[in-house]
Amino acid sequence: MSGSENLVRMANDIGNFFRAQPNREDAIAGIANHIKSFWTKRMRGKLFDQLDHGEAGLDELPREAVQRLRASEPKPEPKAEAKSEPKA
Repeated sequence: MSGSENLVRMANDIGNFFRAQPNREDAIAGIANHIKSFWTKRMRGKLFDQLDHGEAGLDELPREAVQRLRASEPKPEPKAEAKSEPKA
């Protein structure tokens, strides 16, 4: 199992836990909060990349939570280009 597949499995496991919430919105918010609180930025990024290449095997609730989480995260800043010094 690849690292990305493992992340998808973990997200689905989290979703299964929160699926017991009586309110769907509470379940989605709980999943998103858990991933935001306990997963590293790199882990979240890999899951976002996986989502870009299809639904990645994510169940409905975790997929929606990841989409919302992604929308709420700040966009990465472009890398600054090295400035060349003017020749004297």
